[in-house]
Amino acid sequence: MPQQNNPLRVLNASGQSIWYDNIHRSMLTSRELARLLAEDDLRGITSNPSIFDKAISGGHDYDEALRRLLHANPSQSSRDLFYALASEDIGIAADLLLPVYVATDGVDGMVSLEVSPDLAHDTEATIREARELHAHLHRPNVMIKVPATRAGLPAIEQLIADGININVTLLFSVDRYLDVADAYLRGLERRFANDQPVQRIASVASFFVSRVDSALDPVLAEKAPGLQGKIAIANAKLAYQRFKELYTGPRFQALKAAGARPQRLLWASTSTKNPAFRDVLYVEGLIGPETVNTIPPATYAAFREHGLVAPTLEKDWDTALAQLASLPDLEIDLTAVTDRLEEEGVAAFAQSFHNLLANIEAKAIDLAATA
Repeated sequence: MPQQNNPLRVLNASGQSIWYDNIHRSMLTSRELARLLAEDDLRGITSNPSIFDKAISGGHDYDEALRRLLHANPSQSSRDLFYALASEDIGIAADLLLPVYVATDGVDGMVSLEVSPDLAHDTEATIREARELHAHLHRPNVMIKVPATRAGLPAIEQLIADGININVTLLFSVDRYLDVADAYLRGLERRFANDQPVQRIASVASFFVSRVDSALDPVLAEKAPGLQGKIAIANAKLAYQRFKELYTGPRFQALKAAGARPQRLLWASTSTKNPAFRDVLYVEGLIGPETVNTIPPATYAAFREHGLVAPTLEKDWDTALAQLASLPDLEIDLTAVTDRLEEEGVAAFAQSFHNLLANIEAKAIDLAATA
């Protein structure tokens, strides 16, 4: 495919940044990432515990690195081993993405590493580990991922006040998005009040999309079939409407004059779970400026092959609001649904993390036995 006809390149040129929701060692060593950067104009990478669990536990790509780490210190815990392996991957990816970071003046070229999911309800432990990861990786284009739980909000504020790039993850509701944006602005305001620079702090608010439809569509199939596959996009459009109000409003203006940038909305969970829907539904339906879409491999390949680029995010806002407003009459409580999705998301990432640590421990035992 000629580069100018590549839908991913066209999408990046439209003002939305495309990041890749995947990372593994062979992707970095085989030049796969270099190819994605060159051919698709890829702008960033996200990771999560499930991605690392699949990467590290699913093969032998990390065996040699594990042997090296265990040889250096046989008493390392599985948690220490994981963060050593993950930090190597994140560091390599960040170095490969650094030219993008420079070319976009620090807007893109980011790679994200998440704090331990079992800290999601512990503010102080989240702050401590985020600071440690940031200091260890010591690169300008690394983001530390922090969940948008109640305990995460003061951590986000403090870490932004520290000048650390933050990817806020597991956002499902517009109300919680507003809390996250407030935490971001408070952190910047604290820096501004202390005469600290605000102009090169990057943050995204990762708003999860398809999981909302996965939760609601079985109910809508009986009550309002015409709304299936539509509420998640409507919910995201409302969040974007609030984003535009916040960052064109008076509160942000002094920060903007000092060089601060908006905390962009990042569309996460953008694979299509329902085979009845178009496989690029959650990419094509949320295209708009000053946003990011982090796309998992299968959806990324599908969009590269047949994605259509059009400014959809700012269209039909009235229809989206009407769709959301119709839910109470159908006896559907969207707030209750998004609260449950947050709880399930935190639990799922924690379980993936625990599985990962158990698998690393098992691998370490096997490698020690065959040394």
